Amino acid sequence: MSAFQLLRRAAAALPACLAISGPLWLLPGQARAQAQGSPGFQVIGTNVQKHANGVLTLMSYSVVPDLASSSLSINNAATDNPGVFMWQLGGGFTWSKSFPLYLEGAIAYSRYDPTFVATNGAESRSLPVRWNTFSGTIGVGWDFPLTENKELVFRPIFNASLGNVSSDLRVGELVIEQRTDRSIDFLEHGSLNAYGLGGSVMLDWEHYRDKYEIDLELRYTNIHLQSFGGSSDGVTGTATAQTANLYARWRAPTGMHALDRPVRYVLELSHSHYLGSQAGVLGFNYLTTLGTGLELDTSAHEVFVTRIRAVVRYVFGNNVSGVSLGLAASF
Repeated sequence: MSAFQLLRRAAAALPACLAISGPLWLLPGQARAQAQGSPGFQVIGTNVQKHANGVLTLMSYSVVPDLASSSLSINNAATDNPGVFMWQLGGGFTWSKSFPLYLEGAIAYSRYDPTFVATNGAESRSLPVRWNTFSGTIGVGWDFPLTENKELVFRPIFNASLGNVSSDLRVGELVIEQRTDRSIDFLEHGSLNAYGLGGSVMLDWEHYRDKYEIDLELRYTNIHLQSFGGSSDGVTGTATAQTANLYARWRAPTGMHALDRPVRYVLELSHSHYLGSQAGVLGFNYLTTLGTGLELDTSAHEVFVTRIRAVVRYVFGNNVSGVSLGLAASF
């Protein structure tokens, strides 16, 4: 299935997944003349206030620390422009074994390019829009050991998120001279702020030996997003980010040495299942990644990081697949 077909499928799935949101975009030809007699252009078959729910639904992918959706791009084959683009940078660590305070953080950017249809009763025109989303998430938790050697811990985490969605009509405003509809005004220069509160629970197993190292994490995250403020009165939105994730990593020496330390090979597996508002919105409700790469140990030298990893990952899910390159560092 092509990426363009995937986007059309995602659009068709939206009303079922967001019962009060409606579709996030309309394709030309879906609706034509519902504004007979109106002197100015109006957006057809949509309510931007309800679309705010859909925008926050896309933000919900970004606020959850998740390897599978940390770099996601779905392209429109007809225009070769990204319909959906997501990027996330994050990490977490436990302060020490004696003081097991867990801290995590992530920043994310996403862009969504919907196309609306506007009409003045006599003609219809497409409005290509860009919605840009910036968000940040922090988490504070505590490790409760489940084994005597403290390799297996139970970790509850409190999460808080803050984000902004801004709308940029740009090309669309060039084809609309009369803007009498509040929806068009919001599409041109509207913005929404959003905050999220929630938490996570995690089982974390760190089994380190001289010949190999195993990391295994099982996590469930639930963050509720609510809009506030913004440039347009009455335009609000809500969404719930719920993700169940399994992450496994194997590291072992390759037999080669660099920087006075062994070079390790890395094998990764990650599976994320989306249970909240984002489930099915983009045509899939799960993503799986398989990765392999190399890790350099820099601990023998006085540098800020102790390990650097480069991993190539194959990502797949319902009717979607791709390849990514990930870089990571340990401190």
